[in-house]
Amino acid sequence: MKIQNHCLAHDDGQAASFFASPHTGGVIAPSLLVLHYTAGSSAASTVAWFRDPRSRVSAHLIIGRDGSVTQLVPFNREAWHAGRSSWGSLSGLNRYSIGIELDNAGCLVRSGGKWVSPLTRRSYPDSDVTVAIHKNSPPGTQPCGWHAYTSAQIESTLECGMALVKQYGLNDILGHEDISPGRKCDPGPDFPLESVRARLMGRGDDRPERYQTTARLYVRSGAGPGFAPLPGTPVPVGTEVEVLTQHGLWWQVDVVGEVNGVMDIVGWCHSKYLALLEP
Repeated sequence: MKIQNHCLAHDDGQAASFFASPHTGGVIAPSLLVLHYTAGSSAASTVAWFRDPRSRVSAHLIIGRDGSVTQLVPFNREAWHAGRSSWGSLSGLNRYSIGIELDNAGCLVRSGGKWVSPLTRRSYPDSDVTVAIHKNSPPGTQPCGWHAYTSAQIESTLECGMALVKQYGLNDILGHEDISPGRKCDPGPDFPLESVRARLMGRGDDRPERYQTTARLYVRSGAGPGFAPLPGTPVPVGTEVEVLTQHGLWWQVDVVGEVNGVMDIVGWCHSKYLALLEP
């Protein structure tokens, strides 16, 4: 992807899908990228709502579960996605940020043996749900369900993000939960924000990136769930690993130290279960 006249385009120059929203402000010089989930039932319904004069909300991009991308606001114009928000010395981050909404139901509740959206009442199978505790939750909070993102969505986020960082020299990649803690919880625990930030922002040295596992994690002999788990896995939560190579969302890692009585575990795992450790 690339940027032409503050709009998203494919590498061949063909413009990406654009449906203008009336909910825009003045000209901005964006320095941040803010990621959200829609909490709706589909990307199409979110596009329609963001164009509805009654909604008073918008975002620059909406990414569907199939990876499709729709733009609603030029990147140099304010979109109304952040609300009451702050980061560092900045407040009112609509004036400083590009907003991406990912089609995702967000937090789910257990009802009648199913995971259900409290907003749309739509139910989701266990295979589409991650059970986790949000990072901003107070101590003692019980885990709940979170609608899982698709690989296509993560790949589209990375492609769009790379074009935006290159074009505008963005300083950071944040979640709505970071700029409005206590008020918002998107994009939530299932989105691999730390990994996406590391991929988009790069590193200042050539040392291997070191991560920590956020769940009991199988390290496998190849890049995919069909490959056999390696001896010594699953590794516990909080295990440190060094990232060696990346193949889409599957990363090759070197497990630090001895785990479950096994040394030198080198294999592949899904990147959404890894959180970047500060250098």
